[in-house]
Amino acid sequence: MVEQAAQRIAEEIVASAPAGWTRVVVAGGAGSGGTSLSGGYTVPGTSLPHPLPRLFAELSGLGEAVRKVRDWDPTTVEIVCRPSGEYELVAFADAITNLRGLGGGFQAVLDPSYRLPPSGWEQEESPAAPAGDPDLAVTRFRAYMERRAAILGRAEPLPPPASAAALDRAERRIGRPLPADLRALYLIADGDAVDDEHRYLFQDNGWLALEDLVAVHTALREPVWFGWDLGWNSVVFDADPPGTVRRAGGHPAWVPFASGEDGNYLAVDLAPAGNGRPGQVIRVGRDYDECPSYVADSVTSLLGRQLELLEQGAYEKHDDDIELLEPEPRRHPERIVGEIPGEVPAGLQAIHVNDAASPVDLAPLTGAANLRLLHLNRSVTTDLAPVRRLPVESLRVTLDGGDLTPLEGHRHLTSLELGTTTPIEIGPLRTVPNLRGLDLSRAVVRDLAVVADLPDLRYLALTARQWTALLDEGKAPPTLAAARLTDDDASLAEALTWAARLGLDTGGALRTAGSLPM
Repeated sequence: MVEQAAQRIAEEIVASAPAGWTRVVVAGGAGSGGTSLSGGYTVPGTSLPHPLPRLFAELSGLGEAVRKVRDWDPTTVEIVCRPSGEYELVAFADAITNLRGLGGGFQAVLDPSYRLPPSGWEQEESPAAPAGDPDLAVTRFRAYMERRAAILGRAEPLPPPASAAALDRAERRIGRPLPADLRALYLIADGDAVDDEHRYLFQDNGWLALEDLVAVHTALREPVWFGWDLGWNSVVFDADPPGTVRRAGGHPAWVPFASGEDGNYLAVDLAPAGNGRPGQVIRVGRDYDECPSYVADSVTSLLGRQLELLEQGAYEKHDDDIELLEPEPRRHPERIVGEIPGEVPAGLQAIHVNDAASPVDLAPLTGAANLRLLHLNRSVTTDLAPVRRLPVESLRVTLDGGDLTPLEGHRHLTSLELGTTTPIEIGPLRTVPNLRGLDLSRAVVRDLAVVADLPDLRYLALTARQWTALLDEGKAPPTLAAARLTDDDASLAEALTWAARLGLDTGGALRTAGSLPM
């Protein structure tokens, strides 16, 4: 079946080929979750791209055939065709992934069970007492509902209360007790939906019934992992006020209790960072993966603020609904894209310096005490000294001269993408305790074998030439969980050979070849 699927793809590729073509390479992925496609025809004498035919149905058929033979889902595939009608197909499990269109080259996952720990997991927990008050929360909730009824001209129905036994069961399932003020509200009503219609009582979010609370908590209790190609240098930023919420994309102690019905939620935070309060309200979900948002120190306080808005007339009435007029919550950290300004905002957490006049002087950033991400794109600098005392975790930089000594002992740095215009020594990285991701593919490195001495390196990106030099010396870092071969012209067959040298079992790769009648 694989052979027939490969032949059908080759037939479509050859039938759609432009005049004068000499070769075509098609790379892609095929699986039950969909297909992807990249590549193109080689046509001597022209630089204009010639589009590939739409092969998604054919790739889907290939993926299904491979699943039956190898049980791989998804599968990385590469097909090479020539005008003679000859073609070859190579396929392998998604332990090797083609990154064309995502930076180029190939990625190999050596330890599929490993995930990079979010910064927030290492933050100290707040010693403060909860700010919520169950009696006050109940009083405010009843007043809030009475005020809404006066505005709407009718009382809004609510579900029956949850029982104490149901609350106990829910708390056992989420693994910790709910804040006393939220628990008290569930003894008034089990959410705000009647006949599947929400009243949207919490900042225009639907209050979840206990069963839904438990289900959403189960789905969101761990940070979403987007894969090594996106995750190796990702950063989760700080909420405002700083240090109130753990810097994580998800946490078992975040319990969503109200839904925006858009993938975002209000949650009670039962394990806040050092400046927070247990039971504080935060925003989490689809739009908050890179920066959870602080809302209030408790459900009690949230109700108080909503009651004030109603009493101040800060709302709009739409038929049978009330919309509170509050500022749009910040969904992203304070960041700059462009050049470094003369006056750097104190709350700056990320800066992408693009196409700036070089060399870029990083000295103005020394006052950015909350800077977590510093990326120089198509720009160079000569001195990393300003980075020494900044809490930068993700650093992308091209050095024109200079060295890495300012990074010695840098306790915050977790990922480094380094380019150079002259040869450099990376020995200072031995003292960077939390460096887990490293891309040296744009650097000329004198002492490349140093990477084997980095204490907890989990991801390494190098060119084919660099990998060969490193592996020939037997200096592959022993802690690697994922690696990248950055050469965009590398073939899947070459990537399989490279991954095998890193210890990945590639012996089961599927290979088939044939020749079409011409």
